[in-house]
Amino acid sequence: MTQRSDVTQALAELSKGNAKAAAGLLPLVYEELRELASHYLSDEPCDHTLQPTALVHEVYLRMAGQRNGGWENRAQFFAVAAQAMRHLLIDHARRRRTAKRGSNRRKFSLDDVIEPGVLREEYLVALGDAMTELASFDAQLSQVVELRFFAGLSIEETARVLDTSPTTVKRLWKVAQGWLHREIMKGN
Repeated sequence: MTQRSDVTQALAELSKGNAKAAAGLLPLVYEELRELASHYLSDEPCDHTLQPTALVHEVYLRMAGQRNGGWENRAQFFAVAAQAMRHLLIDHARRRRTAKRGSNRRKFSLDDVIEPGVLREEYLVALGDAMTELASFDAQLSQVVELRFFAGLSIEETARVLDTSPTTVKRLWKVAQGWLHREIMKGN
């Protein structure tokens, strides 16, 4: 894990316009981002074309392109990184699904999808659409799902990132799961 204060300091320098801070930030967060990407891509079939290193690089490039991302601390940075990973993975799944199977929709249960760290490409698009809807009216619920599902964080890790209690994260996780299940099943 990275040193929280080093990441926070690098982010503070970046927000002040220090261009060298972006170069200093990558070594501080790279391994942690790569471990997260590896974790949820590990269940993908061997023909999956997106690799953890490529995912981390694309996420970092997108985030570094935001000259002033407004990240005040490590927690905020990783929350934004999880959201960027979600968007990249959903876009990738949509492209592959269109190329392979056309636009046919497949029925499934949220239980097939919502285990943290388990990424199934055929389910990702429907989950992404539901996540967009969820974020439009409850950003905190969306953030819990991003950190638990897309970043593969535990309840305790998610609580630390969000600066809240594990009990609150458990409650939000249950609410989000129920809402996502209902939304995804409505579309099938």
